[in-house]
Amino acid sequence: MCFGVMPHPCHSQEKACGFAGACDTRPLKGPRSGDILMTSAEKPRFHYAWTITAVAFFTFLVAAGVRSAPTVLIVPLEQQFGWDRSTISFAIGVQLLIYGFVGPFSAGLVERFGLRKMLMGAVVLAILGFGGTLFATAPWHLWLAWGLGAGLGTGAAALVLAAVIANRWFVAHRGIAIGILTGSAATGQLLFLPLLASIIERFGWRTSVWTACVMAALVLPLLFFFMYDRPRDIGVKPLGVPDDAADEPLPPRANPFATVFTVFGEAIQSRDFWLLSATFFVCGASTFGLIGTHFIPACLDHGIPENTSAEMLAAMGVCNVVGTLASGWLTDRFDSRVLLFWYYGLRGLSLLFLPFAFDLSYWGLGLFGLFYGFDWITTVPPTVRLTSNIFGLGKAGIVYGWIMVMHQIGAAVFAYASGLMRTDFGDYNGAFVVSGIICIVAALLVLRVGRRSPERPRPAFAGA
Repeated sequence: MCFGVMPHPCHSQEKACGFAGACDTRPLKGPRSGDILMTSAEKPRFHYAWTITAVAFFTFLVAAGVRSAPTVLIVPLEQQFGWDRSTISFAIGVQLLIYGFVGPFSAGLVERFGLRKMLMGAVVLAILGFGGTLFATAPWHLWLAWGLGAGLGTGAAALVLAAVIANRWFVAHRGIAIGILTGSAATGQLLFLPLLASIIERFGWRTSVWTACVMAALVLPLLFFFMYDRPRDIGVKPLGVPDDAADEPLPPRANPFATVFTVFGEAIQSRDFWLLSATFFVCGASTFGLIGTHFIPACLDHGIPENTSAEMLAAMGVCNVVGTLASGWLTDRFDSRVLLFWYYGLRGLSLLFLPFAFDLSYWGLGLFGLFYGFDWITTVPPTVRLTSNIFGLGKAGIVYGWIMVMHQIGAAVFAYASGLMRTDFGDYNGAFVVSGIICIVAALLVLRVGRRSPERPRPAFAGA
């Protein structure tokens, strides 16, 4: 078995073909020092796309863990500093908002700097930002630490890049790849939240912050040694493309910020963009904004210990890993709009049931967790598929990034609004009911996506 790479034939040239007959004058990157060249007779049976998926999975897992970690700090910070729930929730809302706005720019910057540099920089920034919690003595310190620091870092290493990776490295099994990468968000909560909650109970919240930062740092060597930008960088084709097929053309080098806004200007002229954005607003509101932020505090309001509630939230993450993998498999085979209709509708019903679940003790919450967990982030694979089919592979990453902005606006709005409702009314029931209703509305809206231009497969290399 070979562990190295073979330089692309164009590595010996000064130019590589770009779009529409234009040429990109960038010299393609050759193998790094220590790489072993791979001959055509030594092609590995195991496609390197799955290695890229594994490394990206662990990176997104860390980003998701750091992003969700403030959830277990709400009550400890409330107790130590006397800040009310809405004040701390506002800091989380800032984090979620910046997390979302970074998405389309991260997709644009990847074109300029590559996946390895982007992801390593994002992880370092997330570590520095979340580590800043240790020095917080006023609410605005949290806005800087969780917002500008952790928000920028986790946003740059967020699921927007899952669409970029899947579109670049996969033609076959693209839905499965997106499902795997999407499952990293739930797995991050699965690993981080119970561990951090247990550490808080035994050693205090400051030790939990140190632990999260150390865990995040462990992913940096994986990125440095195993992450590559495109299949051609190691002399292979995307998974599902014949070895004798022509390489996809490289996009011309351009200002990443100009590209992001140009694609946005084109996307906003499409009704489908606004429909997908509206439904993803609801997705963010009902996941990261409500359950991801306030489920543990809601459990504490009902006398359930923080460690126990974190374990329940982590169990939902286990269910979601299965759910997102199944969603990816289904997305490769069925109409994405129909899948989204069921996903949003069932999520809405589960949230309407949640206020009653607390009155039914642990078995009621267990039923909710099982039902909601399988459905948590299943919306991502079919939403990415619809985005790619409607806007083309070349623009899908950036367009999905802008759709993800709406997801995080929904998350930020509900993170703050739910805390505000808890402060004003004494419980979260109103937030659960409102979230359930808008999920059902989203289920109806998504059926109208692509009605004027039905979902159709596009050529494998419709874009970069």
